[in-house]
Amino acid sequence: MTSANVTWHEGAVGRMERWQSLGARGATLWFTGLPASGKSTVAAAVEARLVRDGRAAYRLDGDNLRHGVCGDLGFSPADREENVRRTAEVARLLADAGTIAIVSVVSPFAAGRAAARALHERDGLQFVEIFVNTPVEECIRRDPKGLYKRARAGELQGMTGVDAPYEAPVDPDVELTFGCDVGEAVERVLSALDPAPAAVRGTQPAR
Repeated sequence: MTSANVTWHEGAVGRMERWQSLGARGATLWFTGLPASGKSTVAAAVEARLVRDGRAAYRLDGDNLRHGVCGDLGFSPADREENVRRTAEVARLLADAGTIAIVSVVSPFAAGRAAARALHERDGLQFVEIFVNTPVEECIRRDPKGLYKRARAGELQGMTGVDAPYEAPVDPDVELTFGCDVGEAVERVLSALDPAPAAVRGTQPAR
């Protein structure tokens, strides 16, 4: 989606020069799963680990984004699609800047997640889809925000996992199943990140 009557303005610094200065490359880690599946918990732990390791990382949490960037959106299917589209665009900018963008958004529709991946791959940026595969029964048991309880009582409409669909990933890059502890989950997610290429690490590539 592009506004009318606009032209892309190239900067004076290219991506590889920017990444070279940081000694790291950007990417997007996209966590998807039912509400209360544990996405935000693992995403926060991954962010903390990366920052402690000296990597630039920033978490884009679904609820947090709805306090600003997506604050004008509701929870209709169309609004959910727009929520994912905006989140993907922000994540792409962060990844291009050399940051690891850590997205934690329900993103219930396969088409929206595919579009987010395509946006990154078009620009040569790594996109890692992480499916936090927690059974809906366990999500209902946890229910930290009381959303499932309200939805089942008829007080909340359009709740993913209750009266709105969730299209689970068929072939995610990483699948975290129920019972996987946070430490193990962090290791599995980080192992999916591409290593920095030689040009970014500051060494000469092999000839």
